[in-house]
Amino acid sequence: MTPTLTPRILTTVVGSYPVPEWLMALPSEQALTDATGVVFKIQELAGIDVVADGELYRFDINHPDTNGMIDYFVRPLAGVRTRIGRADVEEFLTLAGMKFRSKPAGVVEGTLSAGVLDLVSDFQRARSLTRSLIKFTLTGPHMLSRTLLDRHYKDPGKLAFALAEVLAEQVAKIDADVIQIDEANITGAPQDAVWAVPAINCLLDSIRGEKGMHLCFGNYGGQTIQKGSWQQLVRFMNQLHLDHVVLEMARRDPGEISALRDLDPRIRIGVGVVDIKTTVVETADEVARRIEQAEKVLGEGRIRYVNPDCGFWMLKRSVADRKMQALVQGRNRYLGLE
Repeated sequence: MTPTLTPRILTTVVGSYPVPEWLMALPSEQALTDATGVVFKIQELAGIDVVADGELYRFDINHPDTNGMIDYFVRPLAGVRTRIGRADVEEFLTLAGMKFRSKPAGVVEGTLSAGVLDLVSDFQRARSLTRSLIKFTLTGPHMLSRTLLDRHYKDPGKLAFALAEVLAEQVAKIDADVIQIDEANITGAPQDAVWAVPAINCLLDSIRGEKGMHLCFGNYGGQTIQKGSWQQLVRFMNQLHLDHVVLEMARRDPGEISALRDLDPRIRIGVGVVDIKTTVVETADEVARRIEQAEKVLGEGRIRYVNPDCGFWMLKRSVADRKMQALVQGRNRYLGLE
């Protein structure tokens, strides 16, 4: 049997997958394990090169617009109160940066520690369910810090760094092929880089495998939240201790990709070629054309991955599955692998 060569451009997903209705109807540890296995199998059958667990265990029915991506990390932490009163809400609403959120995820009242957060066990469950290359994802310290009302550190940089240290202690024990930090708020606040970079690099430095970061302009119930451009973020990205970035591009102005030519050559790029804010499924030709256009601008060798713009959690499973198939078919068509 002839060995299969690894394509020079890999396909991957950003992280989340629609929670199966049967899991929401009858949730249990066994059902979660079974559903995660299904998510992996769907990706493998589609031909995705680097799979993710779908983040099903992070879903929170009380936060359907954000898939529970914040509260999963915040709620278990020691030093954070998550019972929110009216005074907390009123103070939080005076802060800039998270206007789309009606109340804080928590109030920081003491020194942060892991509490009962257990990322390692979540990864181990995922690792046991697939033999594919696997990506583990987590929300980054800048994004988390912006959702909290801070009455202890009283400095955004100190709060973000404390969050990074808590996450780093656990991430250091995770041997995923790729670990991806998700930051969806700094895209609209590049001025925060002065204090966000040290915290993010603290977390990145703890990663044992390939280091990635997903950046997008928000996906709040299918809505774009952050205003900004990739040009404003290149300097920020160039300061990060990572191997690649996974970027929202399918929904952006195609001309924006030219800004990424100024990205440090050591940082390879994951280009978003599938739009998750629409139920229209791209054709393989459309995906191939987007890859071709990106590589013409960036040059051969700069693109490490092609991927959806963001997670799939808000779509119907049938739509998400067909978008993954189009992603792989389009990559294959572009590289002549069909």
